[in-house]
Amino acid sequence: MSTRSRAVLLSAVAVTAALSLSACGKGGTSGGGGNTNFVTGNNGIDTVPVSERTAAPDLSGKTIDGKSVDVADYKGQVVVINVWGSWCSPCREEAQYFAKVSKAYEGKGVRFVGINTRDTSTTPAVEFEKAHGITYPSLYDPTGKLMLRFKKGTLNPQLIPSTLIIDRHGKVAARALEALDDTTLLKMLKPVVAEK
Repeated sequence: MSTRSRAVLLSAVAVTAALSLSACGKGGTSGGGGNTNFVTGNNGIDTVPVSERTAAPDLSGKTIDGKSVDVADYKGQVVVINVWGSWCSPCREEAQYFAKVSKAYEGKGVRFVGINTRDTSTTPAVEFEKAHGITYPSLYDPTGKLMLRFKKGTLNPQLIPSTLIIDRHGKVAARALEALDDTTLLKMLKPVVAEK
């Protein structure tokens, strides 16, 4: 085995172990140490003031249906990122609400993108989306590489499910580390949509 192959394998094992420890959470603590410049509200939503937000990392790749998506292409729009897995029961609980809110905001300057993680093939992911009426694209990220692109101490997706709101400037504005219903999702989304 080459050094590069060994490094890739070790990285995949580390990601899998980290995701196993944080899988299917019902909430959690904010990551990073020191002054992270974000505040957790009593509803479990972390937010960052506009002046202190950091840019979202590169979130691009193939979707579960084989198309290409690059979240950077949506700059100028608010983007809702939902990290999920077909095997995750809280993800199944929240899917109906994401389908509902995504349809309500269609054509209103808001894009939804899923990140499907830890599914060993795209088949259960595609079936999940069909069963729950999800019509927006989901990046296929079986080993969690996209999640690792978020810097420590930022609003990063630490649990499955996690939801992030990216503002019109491509910066992470809000995060939730638990399954959401439509009311909580809208509490995250509406303030960012209202920003000018």
